[in-house]
Amino acid sequence: MAVVTMKNLLESGVHFGHQVKRWDPRMKKYIFAERNGIHIIDLQKTIAAIKESYDVVRKITSSGKTILFVGTKKQAQQAIQKEAERCGQFYVNNRWLGGMLTNFSTIKKSLQRLKKIEKMEVDGTFENLTKKEVSALQKEKAKLEKNLGGIKEMKDLPGAIFIIDTHKEQIAVAEAHRMHIPIIAVVDTNCNPEGIDYPIPGNDDAIRAISLFTSIIANAVIDSDNEQGLRILENLNEDEDGVQTDASVKDDDVEIEDYSNYQPTEQKEEDIAADQKDQDLVDEDKVYKD
Repeated sequence: MAVVTMKNLLESGVHFGHQVKRWDPRMKKYIFAERNGIHIIDLQKTIAAIKESYDVVRKITSSGKTILFVGTKKQAQQAIQKEAERCGQFYVNNRWLGGMLTNFSTIKKSLQRLKKIEKMEVDGTFENLTKKEVSALQKEKAKLEKNLGGIKEMKDLPGAIFIIDTHKEQIAVAEAHRMHIPIIAVVDTNCNPEGIDYPIPGNDDAIRAISLFTSIIANAVIDSDNEQGLRILENLNEDEDGVQTDASVKDDDVEIEDYSNYQPTEQKEEDIAADQKDQDLVDEDKVYKD
């Protein structure tokens, strides 16, 4: 079964870039054409990049390391949280606090403070405090939860970081570079792909496109966990009776469809209407004209 098809990408509007005047020349190799003043991204290269990123995520999580999902723009917040929780990984979807990677020891202290306040809520400590003190603690907890709730259980630095919109998350990119953490990121036509270990060219503003990319990375994590589970079962069976089971792990379930001669097609009027209703937070320069 293919990780993603060309049809999925087209339906999600992944091929729509920014206005020509807002492009970054370093994205030229990922651009297929121009239409109505909007750059069209080459989806052949997007699929190849998705396959590579999918394999990398599987390899990293198989080694026991974690993936940190990052996306603080409004369009990405819900998808980042939903998919990270679905695959049991960590996320940052409200605000990137400086030092989350480079000064993780200090961040750990804030996480310990958050857990301490949560414990005070349930062990009866609040009952012995004044209303003013309880209110102050609850406000502190809400602030910590908002910014750090997605990494509350993160004990070590992640094995890789997945980013939506490197243009907005420049601090996260810089910290990952400094700590030598591999970066997997969706790069739009206004982003700089240089310095990104595994760039995925695509629309980083449309809600449906963001959801698609994030779900693919989450699926890679789940796929890796399933493989590990099968291996454990196989080893248990071998230890018990010395006979290897016929359970097998698919080595490569990624297939790329042949769309070498594809042409980006215009969306149907009803799809465009749905996009505009669904994605009222998309950059104003991304108006898809008929």
